[in-house]
Amino acid sequence: MTLAEVALTVRQRLLPRRSDYTGLTKSYRSDIVAGITVGVVALPLALAFGVSSGVGAGAGLITAIVAGIVAAVFGGSNFQVSGPTGAMTVVLLPIVARFGAAAVVPVAIMAGVMVLALGLFGLGRAVAYIPWPVVEGFTIGIAVIIFLQQVPLALDVPRPEGENTALVAWRALMAADWSAALWPLLVVAIVVVILVVMPRLNRTIPASIVAIVVGTLVVVRAGWTMSTIGPLPTGLPTPSLPVLDTGSTSALFSAALAVAALAAIESLLSARVADGMTSSSRYDPDRELVGQGLANVASGLFGGMPATGAIARTAVNVRAGARTRVSAIVHSVLLIVVVLFGGALVAAIPLAALAGVLMVTAVRMIDRRAALSVLRSTRSDALVLIATATATVLLDLIVAVEIGIAIAAVLALRAMARSSTLDREAITPDEGADGAGSAGSEQSLLHEHIAVYRIDGALFFGATQRFLDTLVEVTDVRVVVLRLAGVRVLDASGAHALEEIIDDLQSRGIAVILQGVRPEQVPTLTAVGALAKLASRHHVVDGLGDAVQHARTHVRRQLSAFE
Repeated sequence: MTLAEVALTVRQRLLPRRSDYTGLTKSYRSDIVAGITVGVVALPLALAFGVSSGVGAGAGLITAIVAGIVAAVFGGSNFQVSGPTGAMTVVLLPIVARFGAAAVVPVAIMAGVMVLALGLFGLGRAVAYIPWPVVEGFTIGIAVIIFLQQVPLALDVPRPEGENTALVAWRALMAADWSAALWPLLVVAIVVVILVVMPRLNRTIPASIVAIVVGTLVVVRAGWTMSTIGPLPTGLPTPSLPVLDTGSTSALFSAALAVAALAAIESLLSARVADGMTSSSRYDPDRELVGQGLANVASGLFGGMPATGAIARTAVNVRAGARTRVSAIVHSVLLIVVVLFGGALVAAIPLAALAGVLMVTAVRMIDRRAALSVLRSTRSDALVLIATATATVLLDLIVAVEIGIAIAAVLALRAMARSSTLDREAITPDEGADGAGSAGSEQSLLHEHIAVYRIDGALFFGATQRFLDTLVEVTDVRVVVLRLAGVRVLDASGAHALEEIIDDLQSRGIAVILQGVRPEQVPTLTAVGALAKLASRHHVVDGLGDAVQHARTHVRRQLSAFE
């Protein structure tokens, strides 16, 4: 493929196109309404996630604006809404604690380049290989962490030192002045009550905005002194590249790698959720990664934080009637208006009110029905979910996903190994009839010296030892016929085990005949040397009748030699 052909492929698959806005002339009203709705929902979340991650509310708002527009234009989903998310704050908080808030900008740019590369190399479909229990456990763990992150804000105490969220929350509880913490906790309670009750009364009014407005008014009217968001940017900052030396880049590389992995996984999962909510279009995973990569680079250039596709906001977008990616663009435009004209009002919002919003958001992230379904399905799936959720809270998000996938893989291999069987089959009198008029008594005598074994399932490293242990015990026959037509999976370990079986049996004077070898498995058997171990190239046959007939001929020849 020439360079020009590669460039054409990239342009056709990954760059914006006119078809992204098909039907806009008919749907622009609903797209605008959906965009405004999502913008109203995104405002408090962007502010809260910025504060919670340690980079400030302004950075969260800038991220929602810049990443929201770039991902909407270049991404692979017509419904995806991108911006700061709770999962990303979980990753960023330890980075801020270790390297400082200034490190978030280069991390966002480096992670964006990594995600962009994943999309260009066509790795977007890899998320399909993440098991469902891992996704559910990951989500539960993130929800727990987001809830615990709000404990210092809810108590209106400075965030204690430490990277482990559970430990930091415990230290905040121990350090709190409970007489002073009563008022911020009351604000949290007011916000929670409004968020829980209001949707039951009227779903058209955004409960999160109402909750924050009421919580702020209560604090102002009562004259309580507590931490607030503080000043916001009065406009979009000028894009600039951070200055990094070799030491800083290498130190931040592992952090950027974790951010990139999370950005890719969460964005693709969010786009997949959006597809499940609508039948009008299907997202392009590779293009989605390209869009998210560019969005993170752009967010970092404008001084924002890393972004991903936001599942909650994307779901709101779909339910609000979005038809094209214009709705996500409108959502960002609304946030620009807030930055330009509403900064003074937003600055007065107490952090305790944002903590209440995020606590409710964390609880709602957990799909209890899905979690119970996994726990009730099989012990293996329940173990994967619990292990992933626990590792997410106690260790690291990316490590948690790796642990979950590793456990799921081991359990799947164990199940595959258990489903693989080795059975000895009886030989029927008419099997392998050679037309020579052999008497039934002669056939029975010959069959006593022939053993037919059928292998079904997978002949791979997880099942080979069991088969070896069974076949090395065969001593009372002169020919072993191995039926391999039922072997669906054969790896190098399985082929090597077959070579060992052939070598062991033939060294004891027992001939081996392979029946039903699949054509696609011949190269593996040849490469390992299993077929070369056979006493004759004629010992590989297609039909069972031919195999038994050949075995009888071999037994006759041996018995005649002893007479």
